[in-house]
Amino acid sequence: MTTNPLLEVGRRLVIAHRGASAYAPENTMPAFQLAVEQGADAIELDVRVTGDGVPVVLHDATTARTTDAALVLADTTVSQVRAVDAGARFSPDDGRTFPWWNRAVRVPTLTEVLEAIPDLPFLIEIKEPRGQVEVRRVLETHSAQHRVVVASADWHALAAFRDGRFSLGASRREIMLLSAGAWAGWAPRTVAYRVLSVPLSFYGLSVPTSRFVAAAHRRGCPVHVWTVDDPAVARRLWGDRVSGIVTNVPDVMRQVRDTLPFTPDAASSP
Repeated sequence: MTTNPLLEVGRRLVIAHRGASAYAPENTMPAFQLAVEQGADAIELDVRVTGDGVPVVLHDATTARTTDAALVLADTTVSQVRAVDAGARFSPDDGRTFPWWNRAVRVPTLTEVLEAIPDLPFLIEIKEPRGQVEVRRVLETHSAQHRVVVASADWHALAAFRDGRFSLGASRREIMLLSAGAWAGWAPRTVAYRVLSVPLSFYGLSVPTSRFVAAAHRRGCPVHVWTVDDPAVARRLWGDRVSGIVTNVPDVMRQVRDTLPFTPDAASSP
């Protein structure tokens, strides 16, 4: 069985944030396909469930921010969600142009993404507890257990995944606990998660400090940091032995990684 690289501490992974979302509409097939073309090692995406129980790839509870319609997902069927234009609002130049408008870009189902990209690992953020059983069913149907990490800010959203058959990401509470412990010189002896996906800062405080990363590594957990598009920040984080950079610009981060010196901890990096 191939090891999921998202679980490996000694890596320098480029993880596409909602796909290559600086160049194409977030959480859509064009963004995911572009991430693959740009050489991303993995893809991060968000999952919610429609009113008729279909897992779709969408960050918000409504479609208002990213599409040409304002639908409340929990009250909407998958056919209604699939009818909206998911490229309509994407503008890389602050509203001067909308290059993906009216190009048949849709909100994809989780099934569609897994089938279109059968080999790449996925970091899957479940946005709410509702629908987690349906998400698990799709992942198992596509035998994706060994190439995904399932995470959520809300630990309750992972109740359906706690039987040991899936690798879990830490919740917001667990991240804060480890962060506080790293500064105080203590940390939980055992943890249920396998990966820590953390923001650069939380309420103005840096999260992925060298102490935090070291505390995570002592528990065998890699640290992935979001959302990093600045090459200088990426170099610093990789220097602190962060295992993954979650980025909107996978092509830029690949170039940054290629300039870094070899280290033993990164020996398994692609």
